Amino acid sequence: QVQLVESGGGLVQAGGSLRLSCVASGNIFNAMGWYRQAPGKQRELVAGINSGDRTNYADSVKGRFTISRDNTKNTVYLQMNSLKPEDTAVYYCNAGFWNGGYVSFNYWGQGTQVTVSS
Repeated sequence: QVQLVESGGGLVQAGGSLRLSCVASGNIFNAMGWYRQAPGKQRELVAGINSGDRTNYADSVKGRFTISRDNTKNTVYLQMNSLKPEDTAVYYCNAGFWNGGYVSFNYWGQGTQVTVSS
């Protein structure tokens, strides 16, 4: 049984930083990613990473967010710097595969709230 457990969300002022973590169990995935969903909006891919540390990012977070993974711990991280109010959303960890970019499987964490105040 696949489980993805996120941690690290919270409330931060604009310009601040947060680091999200996601521990995967039950399987080892070629790629993992982070999605987010703001109220009234569709869930969107924020960043993905494969086992060779190849990454892709949404244009809106490039240069501010960094995805990384520790394969020994089956953990993926999302370092978020220079946060903006528009980054406010529930962030979800996802397991997937790489096909020229990140592609999701239907494995999701429970979500962690990130709120950025102006």
